[in-house]
Amino acid sequence: MDARVQAEKAEQFRKLHRGPRILVLPNAWDVASARILEELGYPAIATTSAGVAFSLGYPDGQRVSRVQMLEVVARIARAVRVPVTADMEAGYGTTVKDMSETAKALIAAGAIGLNLEDVTGEDESSQVNVALQVQKIQAIRETASSLGLPLVLNARTDIYLMPIGPAETRFDRTVERLRAYRQAGADCLFAPGVQDSETIAKLVRAFEAPLNILLSPGCPPLRELEKLGVARASAGSSAMRATLGLLRRIGKELMEAGTYSCLQDGAVPFAEVNQILARKKP
Repeated sequence: MDARVQAEKAEQFRKLHRGPRILVLPNAWDVASARILEELGYPAIATTSAGVAFSLGYPDGQRVSRVQMLEVVARIARAVRVPVTADMEAGYGTTVKDMSETAKALIAAGAIGLNLEDVTGEDESSQVNVALQVQKIQAIRETASSLGLPLVLNARTDIYLMPIGPAETRFDRTVERLRAYRQAGADCLFAPGVQDSETIAKLVRAFEAPLNILLSPGCPPLRELEKLGVARASAGSSAMRATLGLLRRIGKELMEAGTYSCLQDGAVPFAEVNQILARKKP
């Protein structure tokens, strides 16, 4: 991708966090899902690392390699006109040097932003030390700046999602970490796992930065999130998993009832999918 165009897309994406409407990102996992969302009018595409990993045959949690993840990101970035931000898990590495290499590879793939989380495994013992996470964010920011592309960095903490530590201290620890990430250069702050309106409103007030909320059962609807001041809402792997749920219902109907109404209900027509994927970028 042309460097000037890529930088313009980064700034375009950054502006989407400033309202007046909440930025909604259903999250894509391949070119077809990205094109469908673009055709619906979404102004940007965000990838889901779990969805990409699942589609490649891996469980979530950095089991897929950086190379494999970015191959999918690059395919999506080449296929759509709108900005593409990539879920890069914990950056596919543990050192500052690793983060620099991830930033370079991400830019080469055509992305203009990334999610960066602060856990590297499946339990709370894998949470990265705050000082190291700050250094990782700074390394990504400095590398991107040196290449002339101000990546839009969405810094995530999994204190609520995993969850990590005593419930009564989760809010304060989330604020402490996300404030440190903001000071290190993060553009947006991501607190997945927070669901109640009161806590979400407190988090919005705690930061002078856009807040990203993960859409999940029990989470307020989008219009309420918007009123609370949330800047960005993501679906994560939910859309991909909902698609797998449809496939399972199709399989069960065929196996148990011998009918196939699930194959027809809501399916995108063959010709329309062909047309969407045959479209050339300008």
